[in-house]
Amino acid sequence: MSLLALVLILAAAFIHATWNLLVKRVGGGPEFIWLFATLASVIYAPVIAAVIIIQRPHFGPIEILFIVGSGIIHIGYFLILQQGYRVGDLSLVYPLARGTGPTLATIGAIFILGEHPSLLGLIGAAIVILSVFIFTGGPSALGRSGNHPAIFYGLITGMFIATYTLWDKHAVSTLMISPVIQDLGSSVTRAFFLAPVAIRRPNVVRALWAKYRRETIGVAILSPAAYMLVLFAMSFTPVSYVAPAREVSILIGTLMGARLLSEGEGKRRLIAAGMMVAGIVALALG
Repeated sequence: MSLLALVLILAAAFIHATWNLLVKRVGGGPEFIWLFATLASVIYAPVIAAVIIIQRPHFGPIEILFIVGSGIIHIGYFLILQQGYRVGDLSLVYPLARGTGPTLATIGAIFILGEHPSLLGLIGAAIVILSVFIFTGGPSALGRSGNHPAIFYGLITGMFIATYTLWDKHAVSTLMISPVIQDLGSSVTRAFFLAPVAIRRPNVVRALWAKYRRETIGVAILSPAAYMLVLFAMSFTPVSYVAPAREVSILIGTLMGARLLSEGEGKRRLIAAGMMVAGIVALALG
């Protein structure tokens, strides 16, 4: 992996963990997704306009399909992620989602994109799976029904992460869609498809804006910024390297949950996060 790709991914990791903390604080639903997607579309409109004017990209049916498809996949991702944060701790849901996502994405890269990680990479995947088991608390925690919803939503979120990672990798590296257009087009898609929900429940939208204005603006700025950095890295780096390496955000998210939100079981989750990052490094090296 090149130094430029690594710098982009590490910067994205810090930004990503930060906006997830903001989402956890809000605990919103589809109305919140519409709100920050619409705001992001407005904030970044000059950027996407400049890219279109300078690059004059081609928009055929396949490019439009991959931009709109990304937006639809991300709607599912954000809905499941927010539900997970409503029923579980940030320091549990976030690492589970971010840990299973790159593992599944790496498997998908092998069988769908034809990438070939080494034995070290496969060992890394096994370490990630083991760390997920530790995150859940092992057999005793799995037996506690209170943890089941958070574990379920964390793992389903990971499936969405793997799906949009492979989808967007093809968009930016094979179809050569600009990362800016791919991500901001996804934001516009989310705003469009969730507009009926916002129109039907304007009181909810107004209440969210009044109570969580700063968080909404933060997510609208940080979420696209983080993912655009990842898309730039994926445009010239194999997804089986990028997807695992970006998950250094797991440690950041776990620390935020334990320190800033005073969530319990911080020591065990930090140990599991360390194992997960080690497995991710092995995946990246492999």
